[in-house]
Amino acid sequence: MHVFVTGGSGQTGPTVVAELLSVGHTVTGLARSNAAASRLESLGATALRGSLEELGSLRGGAEAADGVLHMAFGGDFADPDDLTRRDTAAIEALGRAAAGKPFISTSGTLVLPGGRESTERDEPDVHGIAGFRIPGERVCRDFGGSVVRLAPTVHGPEDHGFVPMLVTTARESGVSAFVGDGANRWPAVHRRDAAILFRLALEQAPAGSVLHGVAENVTFKRIAETIGRKLGLPAVSLAPEEAAAHFPSPFMARVFGFDGPVSSAGTRRLLGWEPAHAGLLEDLETGDYFTGAVPSPTS
Repeated sequence: MHVFVTGGSGQTGPTVVAELLSVGHTVTGLARSNAAASRLESLGATALRGSLEELGSLRGGAEAADGVLHMAFGGDFADPDDLTRRDTAAIEALGRAAAGKPFISTSGTLVLPGGRESTERDEPDVHGIAGFRIPGERVCRDFGGSVVRLAPTVHGPEDHGFVPMLVTTARESGVSAFVGDGANRWPAVHRRDAAILFRLALEQAPAGSVLHGVAENVTFKRIAETIGRKLGLPAVSLAPEEAAAHFPSPFMARVFGFDGPVSSAGTRRLLGWEPAHAGLLEDLETGDYFTGAVPSPTS
């Protein structure tokens, strides 16, 4: 299968591209910079210059491919309406061009309601933390595409997501913090397991599927305690109002205090997906989270 990929040069994307190539698929990846193009080409993919705002590039890439995987997402998180507009416009352009082909778009489990374990059949929460991603999910499925909701932490080497943010905040503040009693549950998946899921989704997912890229749910207190122990810092509880000032933004304090456990049992049954790589706490113990500077994503 010739797959057109957006987001192939970011954090998770290169591992996904490598997984697709390893089983014989060919890949063309959208690249908005020379660095992104070089990263894709170094993996063995072909680069197509363009951006999410250049809808003609998206349509051209999708029309020339046998399947489409949309992972790119970006913009100003202070303007969620603009995030939604950009995302839905890109998904609509890809969906129209990919008519009748496998089409996978990416969302996140933070669209789901909190306080209980959510399954693939549960409706997202339009008033929740990541409500701005829900319109993109709907547009994708309207075009017969399937949605992969990734855990908020897709961990592995050279992570530049939420966990490095926690490590940096702990180093700068002198404490590794959690909100309240820290019993809120945090979904996670190893990057290599996520890459296998994306491949299986392209190869097997029925049109309109909702898939959950989650290997485990870890209490936030255990994450904070592990970070604290690795840094030689105390793990401390913060009230919600204290967390808003402690973490990089009130929004991030809300994210880090969110109880959002997610089941991927339906996804595993449907696709035969079985996460097999290190869990988050093991990765914190043995990975590179404490060995150097946090890298920046390649655009």
